[in-house]
Amino acid sequence: MYWFYLADIPKKKIFLNQEESRHITKVLRYGIGDTVYLNDGKGSVYQCIIKFIDKKGCELESIAVKHHPQKEYRIHIAIAPTKNNSRFEWFLEKATEIGIDQITPIYSKHSERRKIQSARLNKVLIGALKQSCQAYLPKLNEPMCFNDFIVNSGTNDSDMFIAAFHEENQELSSIYQRGEDATILIGPEGDFDKTEMDLALSLGVARVNLGKSRLRTETAGIVACHTISLINQ
Repeated sequence: MYWFYLADIPKKKIFLNQEESRHITKVLRYGIGDTVYLNDGKGSVYQCIIKFIDKKGCELESIAVKHHPQKEYRIHIAIAPTKNNSRFEWFLEKATEIGIDQITPIYSKHSERRKIQSARLNKVLIGALKQSCQAYLPKLNEPMCFNDFIVNSGTNDSDMFIAAFHEENQELSSIYQRGEDATILIGPEGDFDKTEMDLALSLGVARVNLGKSRLRTETAGIVACHTISLINQ
């Protein structure tokens, strides 16, 4: 079963754009009367019937809808964008498959990249959403500098952790409590600056390891996301 994405889905007649329609008719070889599933990225999946096809697109009719409840916990990864765009896109894709809820690109003193292409990255998220049949589209926040993020996030109810490879740190899996919202900060390849780490610790952020080896930025993000997800299974 393949899910398609449409942010705002009308109750009855639905029109898909040319790109999505081409995939339905040319790749999947669907025709009039076939069933298509539309995901709005907000927890609702619509069962639809193809009513009409032409060069401009497809017309669908919704016949049923299923609402998927949100998880009891939320996963928020605040991560430094990698120098190589494809590595950051890989992180977004795999984190979406796992079930991440929010991503905030953060810029620290050692950051390798300070600009991102939000439109392109959102397309990556949508593609991963459709492929993995997740009901909720992760929210990609506007980039923030490390200090602003850490100070402004101190007022929310999420448990906050900062990943830093060190023998004395506890493992994330040993201190995260099942069912709690989690925000994990992942630094660039050069790690967070000492002043940044000191600021985080002064605000009560827990410093954690993500395993026995030193991980690349995008790998650390996936391990953190999967750890929280696995504990909550």
